[in-house]
This record gives sequence, structure tokens and C-alpha cells, in this order.
Amino acid sequence: MEKFTSVYDRWQSRELTQAEAGEILGRSERQFRRYVDLYEAEGLDGLRDGRLGRVSEKAVPPDAVERLLELYRKPYHGWNMTHFHEHLVRDHGFTFSYSCMRSHLQAADLVRPERRPGGHRKKRERKPCAGMMLHQDGSREVWLAGQPALDLIVTMDDATSEIYSAFLVEEEGTMSTFQGLLETCGSHGLPSSLYTDRGSHYFTTPEAGGKVDKTHPTQVGRALKALGVEHIPAYSPEARGRSERMFGTLQDRLIKELALAGITEVAAANAWIKTTYLPRHNRSSMVVAPALPESAFSAVEASRLVEALCIEEERTVGRDNTIAWEGRRLQIPESPMRRHYVDAHVKVHAYPDGTLAVLHGPRVIGRYTGKGVPLAEAPPTAATGTPGKKATASPSMAPRSAPSRRGLETLPPEPSPEPRPALTGPRHGAKGLPSRKAKRCAA
Repeated sequence: MEKFTSVYDRWQSRELTQAEAGEILGRSERQFRRYVDLYEAEGLDGLRDGRLGRVSEKAVPPDAVERLLELYRKPYHGWNMTHFHEHLVRDHGFTFSYSCMRSHLQAADLVRPERRPGGHRKKRERKPCAGMMLHQDGSREVWLAGQPALDLIVTMDDATSEIYSAFLVEEEGTMSTFQGLLETCGSHGLPSSLYTDRGSHYFTTPEAGGKVDKTHPTQVGRALKALGVEHIPAYSPEARGRSERMFGTLQDRLIKELALAGITEVAAANAWIKTTYLPRHNRSSMVVAPALPESAFSAVEASRLVEALCIEEERTVGRDNTIAWEGRRLQIPESPMRRHYVDAHVKVHAYPDGTLAVLHGPRVIGRYTGKGVPLAEAPPTAATGTPGKKATASPSMAPRSAPSRRGLETLPPEPSPEPRPALTGPRHGAKGLPSRKAKRCAA
């Protein structure tokens, strides 16, 4: 309704022709004229479908439905539905269809829906282009000698099996997901989709083993939606067969390679994986050429990438111009834009490198270390990114946007002018008030 009224107003103001208005509404020019006539004659009520709220003429009468349920409860209880429908038609004069009978029995919880056997399974073909689908998953293993079990976070391409990012962390979670996506998207661009398991940092799953609830996204889901990347859940380990096989290869090779290099520290291992192992792996026979040479990656600005791939939560500024964040108080620094932000609604961004930022609307008003200590002010120009340039260098110091206007510097105070005499007070040097008597005119 709102869309029609908007198009109608634009047509009335001669911004659109009838053909253009009909095309916006997905209707023909003739149908748009019909809508106009109905709208001008009856208002919005004339545009509503007259069938809404009316009972279909083909609907089964309520008494017939009640008789159907009563027959199945007593003499025909437990019968096969096809057999029961044959008796209803032959012996009881019922005329409605089998599907109608089945829907009423299932609605009354007298019959459970039959689970149909699954179709024939076959191996899913790779995506034709690099960047059409990325896999991200973690594998827990004792990767380093003398260290406890760690999670290896891998982000790889479905079309080629090329690994774009791999690093070790203590435990897989939201920040490790953001770090892997920052390393991948900062170097190559945004993929079309991301394929992951249903871990709690990826999806909200109301029932264990059930379908995901995309109406309540996690931090990862919010970030991917903001970037326009489709997030696809996997419902079985077999569905993630390509990434599972890759982890089998890494568990066999990477552990031996790290031991051979004598690496036992996590930081050194991550640096070695990035600079030595991944280039060697991506040149090996395990990486295949895509079916099509075109790339599905799309360019993205570094500032947009950094501000999306982070934890984002809303806060209200307190009376002392501070924000509560995980048991700490973030003091908002003095700003030339306004005296304070008391009771203002702001957003807190927590970046994968551990730093924090407070945003009021699109503008960053404060940056902090992970302990809440204010950082130096960000440079006044916005950082931009290209597919060939990484966006992970100093992400917390990249400003949200360029200043929207100039002249925000604090100006020196002007000297206050001399006070003016009161209009109702005595004149300077006079002892009393001026006389209010009118002067007489000379005769």
C-alpha cells in the first residue's frame, strides 16, 4: 500500500509516466490505471483483495470435518490414510480429496506426517569461479610439541581448495572468525557466500541438531549481512566434506612440518604458516584450477571491512560521560562537536586486535586499548581498501569516515563587549529617573 501511494504521488507530480509507474509496481500500464481509478474512488480500501477474510466456497463444512475426525478416532483408528479415504468415499459419501482429509487429520494430531526417504546422494561439484563460496572451519589438535591442543582456523576456496587464511588460536570463536575474514577479504575482496557449520558463534540454533534461526543473527551473521555475503549453514559433517578432507591433510602434514622447523610457540607458528607453509601449499597439486577464469570476489573499502568485521553492541552514555564495557568504564574524550554525550545512544566496536572504538552515528568519538585506556586521536582521512591491499594493518586506528565539515577546531574565546545600560535604569550621571511628562507644544 505504501509503495503504491509513493508511486501514485510521483505520477501525480509528473515524475513518472503510467508505464513507468506500472513497471515499478510490477504491473502493466492498464492495471496501474485500474488501481488509480479504485484508489481515487474508494481510497486504500479499494486496493485490498476482496477475497481476504472470506471463506472459500470449496471449503469443507465444519460439521463434515468433525464427522471425519470422529470416524477416524473410533472405528477406523490406526488405519492407513489411503485405505481410510477409500472407505470415506465408498461407505460414508465423502467427496473431498485425499490431501484435504490428510491435512485435517494431521492438524488434529491424529496422524503424523510420514517421513519420506531421502533422494539419491551424490558428490557436490565445485563452484565454477574462485570467490563464489568460501569454507571456514576450525580443527582442534595438538599442533605444536609441548603445547596443549589448539584450534587451527582455516578459510579456503571451494572452487580451487586454495587456503587464504590459516592460524592457531586457543579456542575458535567470533574473533577468530573475524580475523580469518579480515585476512581473506582484505587481500582478495568479498566472496559471494560463506559456508560454515552451525557453531554458536556462527548461527543461533534454538534446538540442538535443528535448523538455524536466521531472524536472530549472531555477531558473525550481522557482519556478513552488512557486507552482503550469504551465510550458508551445513547440517552434517558430510556436507562439509571438502573442508574435512583438507583438515585431514593438514593434520598429517602441518604437524610434521612445524616439528621439522623446530617451532613450538604459537606466534612463531602463525608467522611461519602465513609466510612459508601457505604459499607452498597453494602451489602444490592439492590446489586445482577453477572451471572458469573469472573471479567472483568483489572489491571492498578497507574502512568498511574493518568496521563490519568486529563485535558491535549498543550502549547509552552515563551521566559522567562514560560507557560501561565488560566491567570497565570508557571515558569519552572532549569533542569539538558537542559538550557531552550524556544519554546519547552509541555503539561500541571491539576489533580482532583487541582495541575498542565508540561511535555516535557514523563518526568515531573515541578509541581505546583493550583495557579501556584512550588512544591517540585517529587521523582525519578515511582509510580505503582495494582487493590487492590488506585491510588488517592497524584496524583500530582507521577512522570511520572523513570529517563531514571543516572548521571544527576550537576557536579562541572572543573578548566580551562592554555591558549595555539597562533600558529602565537611570541615565549615566543622573540622580533620578527621566520625567515621563509629555512636552507641551508651543501655541
